[in-house]
Amino acid sequence: MTTDTLERLQRLDYLIRTKSTGTPPKLAERLGISERCIYKYLNLMKDFGAPIKFSNARQSYYYDEDGSFIVNFSFRKAASSVVAFFLMFNA
Repeated sequence: MTTDTLERLQRLDYLIRTKSTGTPPKLAERLGISERCIYKYLNLMKDFGAPIKFSNARQSYYYDEDGSFIVNFSFRKAASSVVAFFLMFNA
């Protein structure tokens, strides 16, 4: 994953938490990516447990439970260097 990908995931999480994503085409335009990529990001987040739903009334994605999508990097040094990267939904 690139830095751009992580930044988009964080931005997408914020927009979902604030229920201000808009429709998939508007969200794609807002993030500067294709609509197809929007669906890939949403599916990735869902694979990590994010309970994402779409409201037709609000025309926005939202989390079905309170929480946030956490992108975390952790570096631990032991006998051999280990780098861990975590993506998860925190309810």
